[in-house]
Amino acid sequence: QVQLRESGGGLVQAGGSLRLSCAASGGTFREMTGAWFRQAPGKEREFVAAISWSGRRTYYGDTVKGRTTISLDKAKDEVNLLMNVLQADDTGVYFCAADTNRYSGREYSADEYEYWGQGTQVTVST
Repeated sequence: QVQLRESGGGLVQAGGSLRLSCAASGGTFREMTGAWFRQAPGKEREFVAAISWSGRRTYYGDTVKGRTTISLDKAKDEVNLLMNVLQADDTGVYFCAADTNRYSGREYSADEYEYWGQGTQVTVST
């Protein structure tokens, strides 16, 4: 059973940066698609970014594109998310997800992912 553990959330000032990490146990991101989603209070879960098992293909949601980078640290077997120029709308719980189907073509869809972390709270203060 794959388990995912997020780290790096917290309180960040608007305009600042955030780095989140996700570590996998019982599986490896070198064989799975890794992704980040987020959910704000009263809103649906939103796709943030995804990265292929090889680390060569990345995907971004429209609201974060251009200020966000997802990466795969193969040595640590972690998927990392770096987000810059944080805004109040970036507040929410950020979830790490993993999909063993490496070629689904549905990287943007939460329904595609089999494994989820517990989530880490990110609050952007203005």
